[in-house]
Order: sequence, then structure tokens, then C-alpha cells
Amino acid sequence: MEKYSWSDPPGQTAFPVAKAGYPLILAAAFVTLIFALLEMTFLALLGVVIAFCFCSFFRDPDRVIPIQPGGIVSPADGKVIVVDAVDSTPFFDGRCNKISIFMSVFNVHVNRIPFDGAVKKVSHHPGKFFAANLDKASSQNEHNAVLLQTPDGKPICVVQVAGLIARRIICQIQPGMEVFKGQRYGMICFGSRLDVYLPDDAELTVTVGDKVEAGTSLIGQFPISS
Repeated sequence: MEKYSWSDPPGQTAFPVAKAGYPLILAAAFVTLIFALLEMTFLALLGVVIAFCFCSFFRDPDRVIPIQPGGIVSPADGKVIVVDAVDSTPFFDGRCNKISIFMSVFNVHVNRIPFDGAVKKVSHHPGKFFAANLDKASSQNEHNAVLLQTPDGKPICVVQVAGLIARRIICQIQPGMEVFKGQRYGMICFGSRLDVYLPDDAELTVTVGDKVEAGTSLIGQFPISS
């Protein structure tokens, strides 16, 4: 029995880069070329460094998704900063479990679907840009919420939250779409957090301080019916 699967087709390059990064990378490379032709060595070298930083930030590595019945995968790379039960939230009806993942500028920022299901609602909310690791960032920062419904009818809400220097949230899915565990669905540019709201019957498998990777790390488990 296979233990892993591909949610998206593997990339065709040795160093996959998210499409959102192409304009910045090409612009940095073009400016670097101009400086090099003008023999402005220091600025040309600085341009190379900036282009490399853009390539690193927008990297989009392929991920194999663990096949585990009921297993919920992390939608983001980063550090778990909140694991808590919540009585009420604007993103989820009733009591639920909340997991927050903080993404520094050094993490991969491509976001992935945590569980198979249908997209029921996508809502974008303008807001402020507090540091993403602060508790108030969840409700007061600009954010984009995606509500999913699993094949068993369980709701999951994934919220992309902008950070102190994040100014662009990308979401590539729409209501009515069928999505799959580990599938790429968007990203947040330059430092941010991602909040996951799960039903209260989901068993959480991470604790504060854990490092997780999108699509490969399990963060929770739904009960398996016999």
C-alpha cells in the first residue's frame, strides 16, 4: 500500500518558483544586467543578491502528501504559535480547535489545502498590518478566509493573515471547487501567519513550538468510523 501521493503534478524544473515571484525576479535580473553593462560592480553584485533573495522567498518545492485516513496536513510552512480550543470565532460556527502557524521570511510561503473537500466560501477582509505573531493579528490584520467542507460534512476554515511587511495575499480557489489534501491554493508575500480552525472532535497532533511543512506535516486527525 502506498504511503504518499502527489496532490499536484511534480514540477519540471530543478528549482520550482511560484509564478507570483516571476515579475520581481525578472525585474531584479534586468536591473542587475544594466548595472553590469555600465560596469557598476557594487550595484550589480547587490542586484544579484536581491535576485537570489527573491528566488529563495518564492521557492515552491514539490511535496509528497502522506496517505493517512482522517489525517489533516499543515497548510503552511513555519512554527506553530497557537494550539487552543476556541468557543467562538468569526470564521467558524460553534466551538472549534485553532492552530496558528507563523511564517518568517525564510519559510516557503506557498499554502496548501489541509484536507479533501469542497470550497464553500472565500472571503477577503481588509485590515491592519500588525506583526503576524501577535494574537490580535488573527482578527485585526488583513486576511483571507477559505471555508471547506469535507466529504463527511465536516467544516474546516483556513485563514491567510497578512503580517507586518506582508502586503499581498494570493488565493487561487473559488467557491464550488473541489480541492484535495496538499494541493497548492495560494501564498502570502513576505512574512505572515496562517490560522486553521478544525471541528472540536479533531485530535490535534502538534504543540506550540513545533516546526511544520505544508502538505507533509500532520497537524490533526479526524476520527475514523469503523
